[in-house]
Amino acid sequence: MPRESGTKRAILDAALELAAANGISGTTMDDVAERAGVAKGSLYYNFSAKDKLFETLLLEGVGALTQCLRTARSGLEGWTAIESMVRALLELLSENRALAKLMAAEILRTDRTWQHSLHLLRQEALAEFVEPIRQTGGWNAVDAGGPDRLTLIAGSVFGATLMGALDWLVFDPERPVQDVASSVLYALSGRLNT
Repeated sequence: MPRESGTKRAILDAALELAAANGISGTTMDDVAERAGVAKGSLYYNFSAKDKLFETLLLEGVGALTQCLRTARSGLEGWTAIESMVRALLELLSENRALAKLMAAEILRTDRTWQHSLHLLRQEALAEFVEPIRQTGGWNAVDAGGPDRLTLIAGSVFGATLMGALDWLVFDPERPVQDVASSVLYALSGRLNT
């Protein structure tokens, strides 16, 4: 997803930093304008309301995440594709810790005006995991639930990766990304019950 430049980009970056530190509810439009170094009129020209600003920010973030997963999966199948996507997702989140924190706080919220839009983009991101999961064949042993079950498994892979990233970025940020990826993939591999 192309990134905006100039004033709009400064506003989005400021909103992300503030929301990561204070939460969306704890971030005001005045705070965003001040952090971005823009007049309030300029802020409202670009985003008519706080909800529109954060909807844009979250949709941009999930769109970037989906593109990251799509690129990581390109040309790969099954478990190899899943490994590549988990690593790519962890690298993306490590490069943008504020986005990781904001997404974790907002992805499961149901009381936001942007929830429907976010849900649709989340489904696109999860869809990137569905085919590689189907290709592993292991899901057949647990279910006859069809495509809905595959989406649930994809959500579990995505959720485990996101929560592993947050734990890492908050409590052990010096650990190399490869260690985190190996740990998340081990947990997903099914070897814990052997």
